[in-house]
Order: sequence, then structure tokens, then C-alpha cells
Amino acid sequence: MHHIPLDYDTLRVIWWALLGILLIGFAVFDGFDLGTAMLLPILGRTDQERRILINSIGPVWEGNQVWFILGGGASFAAWPPVYAAAFSGFYIAMFVTLLALILRPVAFKFRGKIDNALWRQTWDWALFFGGLAPALVFGVAIGSLLQGVPLRFDDELRAIYEGSFFELFTPFALLCGAVSVWMLVMHGAAYVQAKTIEPIAGRARQAGMIASVVTFVLFAMGGVYVYAHLNGYAIVSEIAPSAPSNPLRKSVEVVAGDWMRNYERYPWSAAAPALGLLGALLAAAMFALRKEAAAFICSAAAVAGIVATPGFAMFPFLMPSSIEPNVSLTAWDASSSHLTLFVMLIAVIIFLPIVLAYTAWVYRVLRGKVPSRIFEPGGHAY
Repeated sequence: MHHIPLDYDTLRVIWWALLGILLIGFAVFDGFDLGTAMLLPILGRTDQERRILINSIGPVWEGNQVWFILGGGASFAAWPPVYAAAFSGFYIAMFVTLLALILRPVAFKFRGKIDNALWRQTWDWALFFGGLAPALVFGVAIGSLLQGVPLRFDDELRAIYEGSFFELFTPFALLCGAVSVWMLVMHGAAYVQAKTIEPIAGRARQAGMIASVVTFVLFAMGGVYVYAHLNGYAIVSEIAPSAPSNPLRKSVEVVAGDWMRNYERYPWSAAAPALGLLGALLAAAMFALRKEAAAFICSAAAVAGIVATPGFAMFPFLMPSSIEPNVSLTAWDASSSHLTLFVMLIAVIIFLPIVLAYTAWVYRVLRGKVPSRIFEPGGHAY
């Protein structure tokens, strides 16, 4: 469309980048409350300590979930074939994730309704599950995408997923799931250290040091495995620029080591894995030095780098097919129309700064340690 100032492929790249930014935003902001929930039974040794942990994330977790909604909305609007294939193929995994996320607000609201140890412990473990399940599933999903998923299209271009739920849990996918879990435990520990007083902050510091080192080791192991053993995907046929989306109009080959090739084509993209590794090591150092703000910043940088790494490696692929590589979904042939992408970009330019400004204001208002007075009569606490 000649009256749209940006060409189709430029808009596709912009929306690929925006999707990555939204996923990073979700991992950084919602990641620390998922990590805090996973640490709840470890760091909180009394009911009051667990209440302090819950109240450290209680005022912000709902706002953090906006990033998850934005990421899902962007997938639906900008990449409808990817959204359709992912939510049908990963249906059970998505259901488990949504169940876990639904348990969180229920646990927040119901935990304090009855002053009974078993009642509260039950909801504490529900919060733990609500943190662990999404972290594990999201990591396993990324590992599955890097290996390719059993996706094909029928004669009417309907996505057909031929795998099963348990086939998602390959050794490499589980390694990616472990990276995700430990990464968010690290990030949660950094948040807890900054928001609580001793002795909880001290336990969070120790957990954060361990989680940072484990994250570094597991992420490095994943990189070595991808480099040495994992096949990548490469488009070998010419694609006309700014052509309408059609995943059947290309030829794709499975090439050993091709997921590393983007780092050769675009050397600047190597900053993502470097940030993931360096951020985790620096986070460990900042935990050891008791630098609360620096530990959180380094942890957030590590999370951003780790999440960005598979995105850069796979570009332009969004969902490679392991059974029919030619129908793999890419940024060039799985997007919405030119006009749709442009109109949504205008909406993002208007509303995303508002979301960021409001988020910054909320965290400024809620800065500081969780005060013990919230547990006094008349206080507002979970």
C-alpha cells in the first residue's frame, strides 16, 4: 500500500522486535514475582516471613501480568498463524500455564481468610506451583521451537500439530526449562533481597548467588549443545520482498549449526548471549557484595539477554516445522496484513509509553522495604 510510509518487510521486522521486547518485559517484570513465588517455601520459614514475601509482590503482580497479556495480544494480532499453531499444538501446556496463573490471585486472596496452618500451607504451595509451572513451560516451549515442532498445514491452510504433550519434554527442552526456572529464581532472589529485611534478605542473597551460578552454567551448556548438536533451519529459496503472507511459498533446509549463523551475519546480536552470561556472573558478584540495586539490575540484564538469545538465533523463523520444514512459519510469511501492522504500530507508539510511565510511577511509589507495620491491626496485608 503506497500511502503507508513503511514498507511491509520493515513493519514485519519492527513487529518481530516488538514481540521480543514484550516477551523480555514479561520475563523481567513478571519474572521476579514468579521467582519470589518459587522461593516462598525456601525463604519463608515462619508464617510471618512468608507473609512478608507475599506482600513484597502482592501490590505489583497484577500490573506485571500486563506484559503477558500484551505479548499474547501482539502474537494474536501481528502473527495470527503462529498464535493459532502455538495455542493448538501446545494446548495442554498452555492450559497448565493458565491454571497456574489463575491459582495465583486465588491464593493471594484466600490464604489469609482462615487462620489455620494447613490452610495457609496449601495456598503457599499453590503459589509455588503458580511460579514454577509457567517458568518451566515457557522454557520448554522455547527449547521445542529451537528443535522444530511437528507442524504441517492441510489443503485449506489449517495448522495441524502432530505431536503430543509429553513429546515436548525432550532432554534439550528440559534443559531450556531448567534455564528458565533458575533464571527466574535468581531474579526473584534479587527482588526479595531488595524488598525485605534480615533474615529473609540474607537467605535471598545466598539463594541468589547459587541461582546465578547455576543459571550461568546451564545457559552455557545450552549454547554448547546448540552449537555442537542442534540442527538449524535456513530459507534457501528467494522470497519476493513485501509479498503477502503465505507459509507455502518458500523452500527451507535443515542445516547443522545454522542457529549460530545469525551471529556471524549480525555480529552485534552476539551481545544477547554475552549479556546473559555476563549478567548472571555479575549478579552473583553483586549478591556476594550485598549490592541490592546492582544485583537486581544485573539479574534483569541476564534475563533480557537469555530471552533475546533464541530470538536472534532463529530469526526470521518463528515456528520451524520438524516434519515439513517448507511450511515453517517466519517473520516474512506469517504476519498480518500491511495495513494491520501499521495501524497497530501507531497504537503501540501511543499506548506503550503510557504503560511504561505508569509502571515507573507505581514502582517509585512502592519503593523501599516491606514494612512490618502492615501486619498491625488495620494494616493492609495478604
